[in-house]
Amino acid sequence: MAKVELKQPVVQAIAEDIKDAASVVLVDYRGLTVAEDTALRKQLREAGVIYKVCKNTMMKRAFEGTDFAALDEHLEGPSAIAISKDDATAPARVICNFAKDAKALELKAGVVEGTLYDVNALNELAKIPSRDVLISKLLGSLQSPITNLARVLNQIAEQGGAEACEAAPVAEEAATEE
Repeated sequence: MAKVELKQPVVQAIAEDIKDAASVVLVDYRGLTVAEDTALRKQLREAGVIYKVCKNTMMKRAFEGTDFAALDEHLEGPSAIAISKDDATAPARVICNFAKDAKALELKAGVVEGTLYDVNALNELAKIPSRDVLISKLLGSLQSPITNLARVLNQIAEQGGAEACEAAPVAEEAATEE
């Protein structure tokens, strides 16, 4: 693959993948078994993440002129790239969770929404739940007070309505104070 004509389509494919990407994470995949690599690719695909093993020089060329050019200094040794266009934390989250079991998998660095993160920062970023989980938690917390109010009103109705409540002793006390 010494000819530029053969390398150019690979560089363009990487550039097309990172175009409009929310995050890009570099990974050192050395030491992974075929089964582990297959499982990692499956988890990343299910999370909507593009995962490729590419030559470092090709990635450097594709990164030129983008926010991802900050990753150039981390392109040493075998590198794989995980790209997400929708969920910015998905690559870091999936890879960090997978790396707990597969000790050979190592994060190198990542760019998330234009900011370069090192390994420690990516591990912290991986703890953030996905957008869907955060939205469902928000909706659950908004719905909770309404649900509790409905339960209380239902219990009052089952006990015979507001007239059956013990509001009478309070009214009697107010009348005796006058």
